[in-house]
Amino acid sequence: MALHLRGTVLPDGVVRDLWTLGDRITFQRPAAPAATVADGGFLLPGLVDVHTHPGAAGDSLVFDPDVFAEQIAAHRDAGTTALRFPGLLGEVPAALRDAPDSPRMITAGRWLAWAGLSKSAGFHTVTDDLVALAVAEAKAHDGWCKLLGDWDFEAAPVPCELLRAVVDGVHAAGGRVAAHCQSAEGVLGAARAGVDSIEHGMGMPEESVGLMAAHGTSYVPTLTAFARSAPRIKDNARGRLWHEGHRTMIRRVREAYDAGVTVLAGTDSAPFGNVATEVEHLIAAGLPPETAVGAASWTARTFLGLPTLTEGALADITVYDADPRLEPGTLRHPRRIVLRGRIVR
Repeated sequence: MALHLRGTVLPDGVVRDLWTLGDRITFQRPAAPAATVADGGFLLPGLVDVHTHPGAAGDSLVFDPDVFAEQIAAHRDAGTTALRFPGLLGEVPAALRDAPDSPRMITAGRWLAWAGLSKSAGFHTVTDDLVALAVAEAKAHDGWCKLLGDWDFEAAPVPCELLRAVVDGVHAAGGRVAAHCQSAEGVLGAARAGVDSIEHGMGMPEESVGLMAAHGTSYVPTLTAFARSAPRIKDNARGRLWHEGHRTMIRRVREAYDAGVTVLAGTDSAPFGNVATEVEHLIAAGLPPETAVGAASWTARTFLGLPTLTEGALADITVYDADPRLEPGTLRHPRRIVLRGRIVR
């Protein structure tokens, strides 16, 4: 049966009626009967977490399909209806990929680490030919690849010339590049190379902001993960460098926004289904609340190539009693969740 919802549709802010017809929405009343499942409140395009890594139990480096299913369900039950995985330990199980109760998934393959990096971790795929492997991963995984622009924030990053070759190769194949950057030199190199998204951005030099704006590079600071880590960082020379890099990345969030860079919400952190916390961190960093909410909803969906609440769009809708642009904390309490045209809550 078709579903009927009425409320203030965001980001437009107009009270409208909409209906679901299978996995699509329409603003035209259908001939068939429709069950009213929301009357009043605020209707958002389903929430998005653009940086999350489900599938591992604890610190395990083994992909567990059952854990993956449990963790994406936690996202879904919080109203997060689309996920981007910039690095997974395994492939998404086919049975879950398009399941009626699964969030939309945008994969980027494995973490790709150039062999010349000073350090790598057990979950990295180390390669001498970063360009070829990045192109292959983008072709195999929803048009995205994920590479390490650096790893140890005190060591040399991947050379900018190599990053630029990766970007050129992936773009020629129709894909996009997400780059992990956790050092000032790594961020600057990725910004100069024109990657499509900079993930984390610790210690981001001021010069990077203008370069990101010029190249159309988006910024995914994953502030939730760094806020969780900060209390555990020791008060020694290395720890003080870490904290200074953390403070710098927080300042750059507002500066990037002011320069026209698209800032997006990604948690990179447990508990899963916690993108509302990232929105709150973005606001604390200086983003206007409406922009921060969009970073986890309509703006993020546009970034991933997913429609918002428009005629014929995908039927992913979250409903809230209060306006999250004025009360961002309401994102923690969706009254109704519709995913793929089906009621989740």
